[in-house]
Amino acid sequence: MHLHQATEKERQLIFNIILDGKQQLSDAGIDQWQTEYPKMSVIDQDIAKGQAFIFDSEDHETVGTAAIIKAPDEAYDAMTGEWSDTTAQYMSIHRVAIYSHHKGKGYASRLFEALFNYIEQHHPEITSIRIDTHQDNDKMQYLIKKVGFEEVGKMHGFYHPNDVSYVYEKLIGAKIKVASTN
Repeated sequence: MHLHQATEKERQLIFNIILDGKQQLSDAGIDQWQTEYPKMSVIDQDIAKGQAFIFDSEDHETVGTAAIIKAPDEAYDAMTGEWSDTTAQYMSIHRVAIYSHHKGKGYASRLFEALFNYIEQHHPEITSIRIDTHQDNDKMQYLIKKVGFEEVGKMHGFYHPNDVSYVYEKLIGAKIKVASTN
């Protein structure tokens, strides 16, 4: 498996994965991503800031995408709940999508593993990772918990006026070592 930072030449590829993800959510009756978000301008911004990533299989076929956002992440300003790690040493994961023809092959778990490895290798100062998902996206909620996140709060109306999103956090690196010695 290979994770790499996306380039401008890969913007349409990322957008196609996002569109496929939107369709998967629609087919499942989940209202997440059913508006304009995430649109091409969001992908362009991710690429320009170096926060868009592409995930390839062993045979170099693209299977998914995600964005890694360095703090501060305004998405969580309206969160109700409590962070386990209140420092600014966090990163957020957004816009996770796996192509539908790769669904059910374990790629989503491996994508998260690659994202965690990337963060720990390139940003050793980071002590927590944040993520959120729509209240109706049971599969993503399951996956997020499976890869070690804990639910810490909710967001109301951030992505769409009537939406509720569950917010999660995962402690990593030095923060885990400190927390486990108490």
